[in-house]
Amino acid sequence: MSNFDMVARVYIEDTDAGGIVYYANYLRFMERARTEFFRHLGYRKPALFDGFQFVVRDVSVRYLKPAFLDDEINVSVVLRGVSKFAFEMNQEIHRFDERLVSGFVKSVCVEEKTKRLTKMPDQLFELLKSHSIQ
Repeated sequence: MSNFDMVARVYIEDTDAGGIVYYANYLRFMERARTEFFRHLGYRKPALFDGFQFVVRDVSVRYLKPAFLDDEINVSVVLRGVSKFAFEMNQEIHRFDERLVSGFVKSVCVEEKTKRLTKMPDQLFELLKSHSIQ
């Protein structure tokens, strides 16, 4: 599996005064999809790994079309690469067949207490590698 999809609904708190999704909130939808991707892989509490965590190092987003209040959107995750220290994902947000947003996220593994770069556990590395399109 190299793709993961999550369906979400746009609520009032996601929008600006005009009922259009506020630009920064697309990052929140993308974050939720990455979290659900890890949940799908078997990590029950994806934000709470044992002794380490992932933090976003790089992100880029291209806004193509707006989403609106009450839209049903699909947020996709494609794991495009993984190393012992990091993973990279492409993400898109669609309304039906219409692409609204495309993005790239690189997350690195850090030790929970010191926040220093560290290798992810071998078991997780192998699992992510098996799901990467790399």
